[in-house]
Amino acid sequence: MQEFDLRELRYFLAAAEELNLSRAAERLGISQPPLSRAIRRMERRLGAPLFHRRHNTIRLTPAGDTLRSEAQKVLEAAAAASRRTRRAGTQARALTVTAAPGRSTELLRHIAGAYSARPGAARTDIAVTGYRTQAAALRSGEADLALLSTPFDAEGLCVQPLCAEERVAAVPADHRLAGCSGLRCSDLVGEPFPSWPGDTEASRRYWSGQDGSEPADSAPAAQGPLVHDVSQLIEVVGLGQALALVPRHVAAANARPDVVYLPVADASPYRTVLAWPQGPAEPAVDLFVRTAADLFSADPPPGAVAEPA
Repeated sequence: MQEFDLRELRYFLAAAEELNLSRAAERLGISQPPLSRAIRRMERRLGAPLFHRRHNTIRLTPAGDTLRSEAQKVLEAAAAASRRTRRAGTQARALTVTAAPGRSTELLRHIAGAYSARPGAARTDIAVTGYRTQAAALRSGEADLALLSTPFDAEGLCVQPLCAEERVAAVPADHRLAGCSGLRCSDLVGEPFPSWPGDTEASRRYWSGQDGSEPADSAPAAQGPLVHDVSQLIEVVGLGQALALVPRHVAAANARPDVVYLPVADASPYRTVLAWPQGPAEPAVDLFVRTAADLFSADPPPGAVAEPA
């Protein structure tokens, strides 16, 4: 069977997203007949209809819905490959390494400094990006490496573990749990926890301490205020609007009278890893990864322990 080309996949995806052939053709900058013919050719090759048609409106069949998901992945992978290839061919090639603001950026700067002293090191550009955008930058080809912290989606990525750190509960000083010497995750069930942009079920369970139990075994955390950074998170706790599980270094940097930090015996750790796209890695990427692993093995950040590969 003849494979699809990228142009056909773009045509199909425009139709699948617009669900109107006239609008899809206008979006693509073509007339409607070539678009209709391209989709018909794809359907003949597949032996299955991609759309239910009624007048000028269309809706996806089960086969079309499957192809929509797969086509998006193929087009994104092709665009990422193009970006990586162009960047690899640039003279004086630099590694682009990304991290979230705050401690991750400090750690990345530390790694980059050690890397730059090694023979064969490339120039390093550090890109500070928003919350939970680092893995997407790797998949899109916009970055070569990223410093990630749990929770993260490792699909399509290689990962080098660097360090792990315990998490503690940030509790309002007047909360019923504030006088405890220590807690367990079961003590946190039903309490409100802040939400983050782009939260998933897995991330909500992680940040509320319920990631170690089956969903049926624990009540979902009550949703607290939406926060965008650590400073806002601690303010929300201080106001009594939520509890939070935070890495030990966050507690150390945010001591205040209206927030109590308590150990949580069975909370899963906060892990930091270095990630890069799957596939053959450039020598400069390999050297950066080895540098980071050596650095954290010999001298992990305060309060953290090095993790083996």
